Amino acid sequence: QVQVVESGGGLVQPGESLRLSCAATGFTFSNYAMKWYRQAPGKERELVAAITSTGITTDYPDSVKGRFTISRHRDKSTIYLQMNSLKPEDTAIYYCQLRILGRDYWGQGTQVTVSS
Repeated sequence: QVQVVESGGGLVQPGESLRLSCAATGFTFSNYAMKWYRQAPGKERELVAAITSTGITTDYPDSVKGRFTISRHRDKSTIYLQMNSLKPEDTAIYYCQLRILGRDYWGQGTQVTVSS
């Protein structure tokens, strides 16, 4: 059974950092690209980071480029999202996601709140 579980969210002040984790089980981790999305209240879910199955290639939207870094640890079957210089507009629920044979799998999300 494919499962992804996010953790690491919390309340931080503007300018601070946070690292999210997404632990994956039930599939061959090294075979699949994975992504981080976020959804703020009243807004659509948006992609914030993507990483290929090998971890060699990553991609980010302009809104987080230079501040967020996605990575993956093959032996731990885990992906990470290092978020630096956080802003209030980064406040959202963060989800990890992957697609296997055309089906999308999502975690339950982890709340990130950036506020002074």
